[in-house]
Amino acid sequence: MNRFLALCLCLLAAPVAAQNLTFPSSARQVSERVSALDSYELPIGAFADGKVPSRNVEGRVERYTWRLQAGSSTTLQILAPLREQIVAQGYDILFECEARNCGGFDFRFNTEVVPTPDMYVAINDYRFLSASHGGDVLSLLISRNPPDGYVQLIRVTPVGATTPPPLVIEETVQGSGGLLTELQQDGHVILDDLHFQTGEVALGAGPFASLSLLAGYLQDNPDTRLALVGHTDDTGNLQANTAVSTKRAQAVRQRLIDAHGVAADRIEAQGVGYLAPITSNATAEGRDLNRRVEAVLLVN
Repeated sequence: MNRFLALCLCLLAAPVAAQNLTFPSSARQVSERVSALDSYELPIGAFADGKVPSRNVEGRVERYTWRLQAGSSTTLQILAPLREQIVAQGYDILFECEARNCGGFDFRFNTEVVPTPDMYVAINDYRFLSASHGGDVLSLLISRNPPDGYVQLIRVTPVGATTPPPLVIEETVQGSGGLLTELQQDGHVILDDLHFQTGEVALGAGPFASLSLLAGYLQDNPDTRLALVGHTDDTGNLQANTAVSTKRAQAVRQRLIDAHGVAADRIEAQGVGYLAPITSNATAEGRDLNRRVEAVLLVN
């Protein structure tokens, strides 16, 4: 039942072999913006003399972002397999930098970034890469806000070129790793493909890969149980937030029972409001991260 997401990034215009970029099972694409004709300032150097050196490119511009549970992984550990696959597809790396060498704050705010909450960039913890293959260009921006990691891909195909294949996200069965490994190692895991707006308690239609994984784990481990814990940002008072977070956890519990056949006595649900944030609520990004449901493994 252990699974991972294979993100098949078909970066060449011709229908050649796709790239298989592996992420934990909790990874999810959070945004997709495609413009048939647009321009993009592709960074090709670090911030200097008041600007980021760039190349203006025009054509079909695709902007994608993902969020994943990075755990203790560094931005380089997230970037490295993506870079390897890009090079394997024949792309030439034009420019690559780590936050401090990029120019920190100045590079970040003089480079195109998909708006929050779809993308998050920590000023002192990000990596950037730009590359080209013939007339095609792309950039990757990687950052973290533990326990989450963020990936932004911008790809430009010249006017008149063959339209590149779409990005395809597939779920495949593969060895141990991802959400279930984190659950077993740490005793708890954030269900990162579940997302709630401020005050929202309803769970979307799904399907949600995290719930399928949890249901399979409970089936394979009949002596275990789960506690689902709901969390909120700090908008409003504690009593209201505790009620909201409890309803979120209960909605997830009910989905596991109704859609995945998990026995009711094997799942508990409770909310703690804003009492256990994983980051500051001072920003929109932080509040988005704090609105979550976690699964806690119960073995006794």
